[in-house]
Amino acid sequence: MTFDRSVKIAPSILSADFANFGLEIQAIEGQGADWVHVDVMDNHFVPNLTFGPPAVAAFRKHVKTVMDVHLMITPVDPSIEAYAQAGTDILTAHVEAGPHIHRTLQAIRAAGMKAGVALNPGTPAESVAHVLDLADLVCVMTVNPGFGGQKFIDMTAKVRRLREMIGDRPVHIEIDGGVNPETAPGLVAAGADILVAGSAVFRGGSVENPGPYGRNIRAIRNAIT
Repeated sequence: MTFDRSVKIAPSILSADFANFGLEIQAIEGQGADWVHVDVMDNHFVPNLTFGPPAVAAFRKHVKTVMDVHLMITPVDPSIEAYAQAGTDILTAHVEAGPHIHRTLQAIRAAGMKAGVALNPGTPAESVAHVLDLADLVCVMTVNPGFGGQKFIDMTAKVRRLREMIGDRPVHIEIDGGVNPETAPGLVAAGADILVAGSAVFRGGSVENPGPYGRNIRAIRNAIT
Protein backbone atom coordinates (compact mmCIF):
# COMPACT_ATOMS: atom_id res chain seq x y z
CA MET A 1 0.00 0.00 0.00
CA THR A 2 1.48 3.31 -1.05
CA PHE A 3 0.36 6.34 0.92
CA ASP A 4 -1.70 9.08 -0.68
CA ARG A 5 -4.07 11.54 0.87
CA SER A 6 -6.79 11.40 -1.78
CA VAL A 7 -10.17 10.82 -0.11
CA LYS A 8 -11.21 7.17 0.04
CA ILE A 9 -14.61 5.69 0.83
CA ALA A 10 -14.59 2.55 2.96
CA PRO A 11 -18.03 0.91 3.24
CA SER A 12 -18.56 -0.88 6.54
CA ILE A 13 -19.82 -4.41 5.97
CA LEU A 14 -21.57 -4.21 9.34
CA SER A 15 -24.41 -2.80 7.21
CA ALA A 16 -24.22 -5.59 4.58
CA ASP A 17 -26.44 -8.65 4.26
CA PHE A 18 -24.88 -11.06 6.77
CA ALA A 19 -25.94 -14.06 4.66
CA ASN A 20 -24.07 -12.75 1.59
CA PHE A 21 -20.78 -11.22 2.73
CA GLY A 22 -18.69 -12.46 -0.19
CA LEU A 23 -21.11 -11.16 -2.79
CA GLU A 24 -21.65 -7.92 -0.86
CA ILE A 25 -17.90 -7.23 -0.80
CA GLN A 26 -17.68 -7.89 -4.54
CA ALA A 27 -20.69 -5.62 -5.09
CA ILE A 28 -19.34 -2.61 -3.18
CA GLU A 29 -15.92 -2.92 -4.79
CA GLY A 30 -17.57 -3.21 -8.19
CA GLN A 31 -19.54 -0.05 -7.42
CA GLY A 32 -16.49 2.04 -6.51
CA ALA A 33 -15.50 1.35 -2.90
CA ASP A 34 -11.84 2.15 -2.24
CA TRP A 35 -11.44 0.09 0.94
CA VAL A 36 -13.56 -2.49 2.79
CA HIS A 37 -14.08 -1.72 6.50
CA VAL A 38 -14.62 -4.60 8.94
CA ASP A 39 -15.93 -3.83 12.45
CA VAL A 40 -14.81 -6.39 15.03
CA MET A 41 -16.73 -6.15 18.33
CA ASP A 42 -16.44 -8.34 21.43
CA ASN A 43 -19.56 -7.56 23.53
CA HIS A 44 -17.12 -6.40 26.22
CA PHE A 45 -15.35 -3.24 25.06
CA VAL A 46 -18.54 -2.37 23.14
CA PRO A 47 -22.11 -3.65 23.62
CA ASN A 48 -22.27 -5.74 20.45
CA LEU A 49 -20.73 -8.94 19.07
CA THR A 50 -19.67 -9.28 15.43
CA PHE A 51 -16.72 -11.04 13.74
CA GLY A 52 -13.56 -12.89 14.69
CA PRO A 53 -10.44 -13.94 12.78
CA PRO A 54 -12.10 -16.86 10.90
CA ALA A 55 -14.75 -14.51 9.47
CA VAL A 56 -12.10 -11.93 8.55
CA ALA A 57 -10.09 -14.66 6.79
CA ALA A 58 -13.22 -15.61 4.85
CA PHE A 59 -13.83 -11.97 3.85
CA ARG A 60 -10.19 -11.67 2.68
CA LYS A 61 -10.83 -14.09 -0.19
CA HIS A 62 -13.26 -11.57 -1.69
CA VAL A 63 -11.51 -8.26 -0.90
CA LYS A 64 -9.45 -7.00 -3.85
CA THR A 65 -8.83 -3.49 -2.48
CA VAL A 66 -7.72 -2.82 1.13
CA MET A 67 -9.14 -4.68 4.12
CA ASP A 68 -9.38 -2.20 6.98
CA VAL A 69 -10.12 -4.05 10.25
CA HIS A 70 -11.29 -1.98 13.23
CA LEU A 71 -10.92 -3.80 16.55
CA MET A 72 -13.45 -2.73 19.17
CA ILE A 73 -12.15 -5.34 21.60
CA THR A 74 -10.09 -5.57 24.77
CA PRO A 75 -7.48 -6.88 25.30
CA VAL A 76 -6.08 -6.37 21.79
CA ASP A 77 -2.56 -7.75 21.90
CA PRO A 78 -3.36 -11.50 22.16
CA SER A 79 -5.41 -11.27 18.93
CA ILE A 80 -2.97 -9.32 16.74
CA GLU A 81 -1.26 -12.33 15.15
CA ALA A 82 -4.60 -13.99 14.33
CA TYR A 83 -5.77 -10.92 12.41
CA ALA A 84 -2.43 -10.77 10.59
CA GLN A 85 -2.84 -14.42 9.58
CA ALA A 86 -6.40 -13.62 8.42
CA GLY A 87 -4.97 -11.22 5.83
CA THR A 88 -5.69 -7.84 7.39
CA ASP A 89 -4.03 -4.87 5.67
CA ILE A 90 -4.72 -2.24 8.34
CA LEU A 91 -5.47 -3.16 11.96
CA THR A 92 -6.86 -0.44 14.21
CA ALA A 93 -6.95 -0.61 18.02
CA HIS A 94 -8.62 1.82 20.40
CA VAL A 95 -6.47 4.02 22.61
CA GLU A 96 -9.04 3.33 25.37
CA ALA A 97 -8.80 -0.48 25.02
CA GLY A 98 -5.68 -0.98 27.14
CA PRO A 99 -2.85 0.70 29.02
CA HIS A 100 -0.11 0.18 26.41
CA ILE A 101 -1.22 1.58 23.04
CA HIS A 102 2.42 2.23 22.10
CA ARG A 103 3.25 -1.46 22.54
CA THR A 104 0.07 -2.47 20.69
CA LEU A 105 0.95 -0.36 17.64
CA GLN A 106 4.49 -1.75 17.67
CA ALA A 107 3.08 -5.28 17.72
CA ILE A 108 0.66 -4.59 14.85
CA ARG A 109 3.49 -3.29 12.70
CA ALA A 110 5.78 -6.15 13.72
CA ALA A 111 3.08 -8.57 12.50
CA GLY A 112 3.31 -7.00 9.03
CA MET A 113 0.20 -4.82 9.05
CA LYS A 114 -0.39 -1.09 8.91
CA ALA A 115 -1.31 0.22 12.38
CA GLY A 116 -4.31 2.34 13.23
CA VAL A 117 -5.34 3.98 16.49
CA ALA A 118 -8.97 4.89 17.19
CA LEU A 119 -10.42 7.57 19.46
CA ASN A 120 -13.89 7.49 20.99
CA PRO A 121 -15.89 10.76 20.93
CA GLY A 122 -14.96 11.57 24.55
CA THR A 123 -11.21 11.03 24.02
CA PRO A 124 -9.08 14.07 23.11
CA ALA A 125 -6.79 14.25 20.09
CA GLU A 126 -3.82 14.75 22.41
CA SER A 127 -4.12 11.15 23.66
CA VAL A 128 -2.34 9.98 20.48
CA ALA A 129 0.28 12.74 20.34
CA HIS A 130 3.10 10.42 21.40
CA VAL A 131 2.25 7.51 19.10
CA LEU A 132 1.79 9.32 15.77
CA ASP A 133 5.19 8.10 14.58
CA LEU A 134 3.96 4.51 15.04
CA ALA A 135 0.55 5.04 13.43
CA ASP A 136 -0.46 4.79 9.79
CA LEU A 137 -4.04 5.87 10.52
CA VAL A 138 -5.99 7.70 13.22
CA CYS A 139 -9.67 6.75 13.34
CA VAL A 140 -11.95 9.41 14.79
CA MET A 141 -15.20 7.93 16.04
CA THR A 142 -18.14 10.21 15.27
CA VAL A 143 -20.55 7.90 17.10
CA ASN A 144 -20.04 5.89 20.28
CA PRO A 145 -18.80 2.52 19.01
CA GLY A 146 -21.00 -0.56 19.06
CA PHE A 147 -23.79 -0.13 16.55
CA GLY A 148 -24.32 1.07 12.98
CA GLY A 149 -26.84 3.72 12.00
CA GLN A 150 -26.29 6.05 14.96
CA LYS A 151 -26.67 9.83 15.01
CA PHE A 152 -23.51 11.72 13.99
CA ILE A 153 -21.48 13.44 16.75
CA ASP A 154 -19.59 16.45 15.36
CA MET A 155 -15.85 15.92 15.82
CA THR A 156 -14.70 18.50 13.24
CA ALA A 157 -12.55 20.38 15.76
CA LYS A 158 -10.81 17.13 16.78
CA VAL A 159 -10.11 16.28 13.14
CA ARG A 160 -8.65 19.74 12.57
CA ARG A 161 -6.44 19.37 15.65
CA LEU A 162 -5.21 15.95 14.52
CA ARG A 163 -4.43 17.32 11.08
CA GLU A 164 -2.19 19.95 12.73
CA MET A 165 -0.54 17.35 14.97
CA ILE A 166 0.15 14.93 12.11
CA GLY A 167 1.85 17.57 10.00
CA ASP A 168 3.70 15.96 7.08
CA ARG A 169 3.67 12.41 8.53
CA PRO A 170 2.11 9.80 6.19
CA VAL A 171 -0.86 9.21 8.51
CA HIS A 172 -4.48 8.92 7.36
CA ILE A 173 -7.37 10.45 9.31
CA GLU A 174 -10.36 8.14 9.14
CA ILE A 175 -13.91 9.02 10.16
CA ASP A 176 -16.20 6.28 11.44
CA GLY A 177 -19.86 6.94 12.22
CA GLY A 178 -22.70 8.84 10.63
CA VAL A 179 -20.82 9.66 7.41
CA ASN A 180 -23.14 10.73 4.58
CA PRO A 181 -23.25 13.44 1.90
CA GLU A 182 -24.25 16.02 4.52
CA THR A 183 -21.54 15.30 7.11
CA ALA A 184 -18.64 14.36 4.81
CA PRO A 185 -17.72 17.78 3.34
CA GLY A 186 -16.92 19.46 6.67
CA LEU A 187 -14.85 16.49 7.83
CA VAL A 188 -12.81 16.39 4.63
CA ALA A 189 -12.29 20.16 4.80
CA ALA A 190 -10.94 19.68 8.34
CA GLY A 191 -8.42 17.07 7.15
CA ALA A 192 -10.09 13.65 6.99
CA ASP A 193 -9.20 11.43 4.03
CA ILE A 194 -10.80 8.02 4.80
CA LEU A 195 -14.59 7.95 5.16
CA VAL A 196 -16.21 4.86 6.64
CA ALA A 197 -19.87 4.64 5.67
CA GLY A 198 -22.25 1.83 6.47
CA SER A 199 -25.96 2.50 6.11
CA ALA A 200 -25.24 5.50 3.85
CA VAL A 201 -23.68 3.13 1.27
CA PHE A 202 -25.82 0.01 1.65
CA ARG A 203 -29.18 1.78 1.85
CA GLY A 204 -31.55 0.78 -0.95
CA GLY A 205 -29.37 -1.84 -2.63
CA SER A 206 -28.66 -5.56 -2.50
CA VAL A 207 -26.36 -8.09 -4.14
CA GLU A 208 -29.07 -8.59 -6.78
CA ASN A 209 -29.44 -4.83 -7.23
CA PRO A 210 -26.06 -3.21 -6.42
CA GLY A 211 -26.65 -0.03 -8.44
CA PRO A 212 -27.81 1.94 -5.38
CA TYR A 213 -24.45 1.19 -3.70
CA GLY A 214 -22.70 2.96 -6.54
CA ARG A 215 -25.12 5.89 -6.46
CA ASN A 216 -24.65 6.22 -2.69
CA ILE A 217 -20.84 6.14 -2.99
CA ARG A 218 -20.94 8.71 -5.79
CA ALA A 219 -23.24 10.94 -3.72
CA ILE A 220 -20.63 11.09 -0.96
CA ARG A 221 -17.82 11.70 -3.48
CA ASN A 222 -19.78 14.44 -5.24
CA ALA A 223 -20.53 16.12 -1.91
CA ILE A 224 -16.82 16.42 -1.07
CA THR A 225 -15.74 17.61 -4.50
